[in-house]
Amino acid sequence: MNEDVFNSSLRGFLKKVGITSQREIEKAVRDAVAAGRLKGNEKLAAKMVLTVGGVNLTHEITEQIELG
Repeated sequence: MNEDVFNSSLRGFLKKVGITSQREIEKAVRDAVAAGRLKGNEKLAAKMVLTVGGVNLTHEITEQIELG
């Protein structure tokens, strides 16, 4: 295994996950506030499930996203 290639590929994947996830969450929350489904002061339960094929990895992260 080439550690440099692996590290670079992994970092690229995680960067894409982070950026696209943030954009999607921001859009969904803003749309919900604009539509009156949220007041804008809630705490939202969030869960991210990461799976990686070939190594039988499933990793789950749960957190609260505070709106204000």
